[in-house]
Amino acid sequence: MDLELAMQTFLEEARELLGDMEGILLDIDPARADGEQLNALFRTMHTIKGSAGLFGLDDIVGFTHQAENLLDQLRDGQLRLDDELVGLLLRCHDHVKLMIQALDDKADLASLHDAALLESLQAYLAAPPPAPAPELASAMEAQQEQEAPDAPDALPPQEPWLLSLRFGPDVLRNGLDPSSFLRYLATLGSIEQIEAVSCNLPIGEDFDAETNYLRLEVLYRSDIDEQTLNEVFEFVREDSELHIWPLGRAGVHLAEACAHATPAEAEAVRLAWRRFGALGDDETEVQAIEPAQPPAAEPEPPREAAEAIHEPAHPTTDTMPAAGESRRQHESKFLKVEAGKLDSLINLIGELVIAGAAANLLARRSQQPQLVESTLAIANLIEQIRAGTLSMRMVQIGEIFQRFPRVVRDVSRELGKDIQLHIVGAETELDKSMVEKLGDPLLHIVRNAIDHGIESPPIRQAHGKPATGNLWLNAYHESGSIVIEVADDGGGLDRQRILAKARERGLLGHEDEPPDSVVFQQIFEAGFSTADHVTNLSGRGVGMDVVKRGIEQLHGTIEIDSETGRGTTFRLRLPLTLAIIDGFLVDVGHSTFVLPLEAVVECIELPTDLPENGVHDCINLRGELLPLLHLGRFFELPPIAAARRNIVVAQYGERKAGLVVDALQGEFQTVIKPLGTLFSALKAISGSTILGTGEVALILDVPALIQHACRKELERLAHTMPATADILANGARHDGP
Repeated sequence: MDLELAMQTFLEEARELLGDMEGILLDIDPARADGEQLNALFRTMHTIKGSAGLFGLDDIVGFTHQAENLLDQLRDGQLRLDDELVGLLLRCHDHVKLMIQALDDKADLASLHDAALLESLQAYLAAPPPAPAPELASAMEAQQEQEAPDAPDALPPQEPWLLSLRFGPDVLRNGLDPSSFLRYLATLGSIEQIEAVSCNLPIGEDFDAETNYLRLEVLYRSDIDEQTLNEVFEFVREDSELHIWPLGRAGVHLAEACAHATPAEAEAVRLAWRRFGALGDDETEVQAIEPAQPPAAEPEPPREAAEAIHEPAHPTTDTMPAAGESRRQHESKFLKVEAGKLDSLINLIGELVIAGAAANLLARRSQQPQLVESTLAIANLIEQIRAGTLSMRMVQIGEIFQRFPRVVRDVSRELGKDIQLHIVGAETELDKSMVEKLGDPLLHIVRNAIDHGIESPPIRQAHGKPATGNLWLNAYHESGSIVIEVADDGGGLDRQRILAKARERGLLGHEDEPPDSVVFQQIFEAGFSTADHVTNLSGRGVGMDVVKRGIEQLHGTIEIDSETGRGTTFRLRLPLTLAIIDGFLVDVGHSTFVLPLEAVVECIELPTDLPENGVHDCINLRGELLPLLHLGRFFELPPIAAARRNIVVAQYGERKAGLVVDALQGEFQTVIKPLGTLFSALKAISGSTILGTGEVALILDVPALIQHACRKELERLAHTMPATADILANGARHDGP
């Protein structure tokens, strides 16, 4: 067993447990807390403490032990849950989380000592227990009555146990000290006797100091149950032979304990058990070990047969491996893979896509039907592999959303506001690499919504609103993209104030009367702030520009809808993945470009009688005004003679535009290659790819092109038909960018 791997497993499981604990504390109603919730909180601290004890992490064990005592009194009714105690438990959660992170960073845990937090814990532990409320007392009695029939064999306090521990030969080599397990057992009960039995101890040069040659027979007393005892040895169970039985029922299992022992070892175990009091004076129990001693005399009976012969009258711990096996079978449905390995696999699949495209091109040029058919079959398999591999990187956005209930709770209480968070679409999936980069932008938007967007309770009530504000986090798929909305029912953005500030800074002209969509985008300018004073949360004019830059690095956009007195919605649109996409190849002049296929609605022929009045014009597409963007003129490419040109109708959100191209080549699996920093300022290009010919094709940024085309068309209409331009601008404000 690899100790570093075991440590990483411990860290991951601890983080999962802490996430569950935080979720329970944020959802729990102190007045209606049920026993299952309190037991789950206790198990979190108990499990982390036990696992930390196996690694000798005394700082984590010491603190979690205090928190465990508090939760134990809470579930026993000695403490009453209230908002203050929930806050203290959240502080305990944060402290353990900090220690786990420090352990992962190889930092000093002792430096995280929090005397104030420990003092608060001790104050609760030393307080006299309150009298339980009548309804709580009756509920506890009912729960005890309900649980009593299901636990006829409940163990009395300080039950004696016999532990037969034969650790694997590599336990020391893997960095685990068997004595650490005994030290941890001593914190849960008392070790009364230990007998060390040598197992095939070599002599001379064959002796290896890093190999374990001992088995331990232990007489142990504790009030913990069988499952907890088995969990102590979870990290070494696969490499070791471990048995745990109640002392009074251990004698019939002597043959099982000595099944793989030499005659001398079996005799030593028998004597140890007799000294523990596990064996009586009758010879039937002693003779039970005889069939297992000489392996050559008679084959060892199957384990199923042995269990049938020695089946006890009551449930014992030899049923625990079956339960553990069932748990492992359930967990085997999921396999944790290092993210770097998955990224490497996706990169290789990207190269495979490029090589497959080159092979397919050569096959078509050869005009050999069988070769073309074979390359098409390979291309189909590559596409399936690509889709399956990319799906492995897709995770639910709830991974981000789950951190915000705590943020909303803490920030709203700091500001004296009552805010209810609503989460919708947490099961929506997107690329994990994007999830990791979305946390900070969303956090800043949420904090701004709480600080600036939602009013204080007196102001809300004065405007006829409920005192409790609402904040929504919503995610859904739309047109091959993922849309994330952060909405509130606050006072909305102050258009006139933002416009005045923008004019003051020279961002907009004094005579300009831009639509709301343009005005609201000014808040993303660096240093822009309309706050009268600086708070701990905001007001310095930093943050929103970083938010926009972070979203643009993910090839996404941010839209803002706001209505005075009704609230504000920030709408983030992002691609589903940044690795491999389905593309649509087009020719413009002598150059080839790629459009994301999910943005392509349809392709139509460019009318030959269309008047040309500059770079931008429009057509009537089935009663809808469709702005056109001639890509050849836009990119200033040399024109070519073409019998016909085509319009690719592209859509992003609620907006559409027609991109005029010279030729259509069709669908193409596109491996996204990022552009260098030299091209980072380009707004219409989102990346590049390699074609089957080995040439480089640029991937067009459809949202930027559509916004550019629509904005230029509005500017043109503003000079020719102001009323029409105003209608379109208002529509843009409500329907999209």
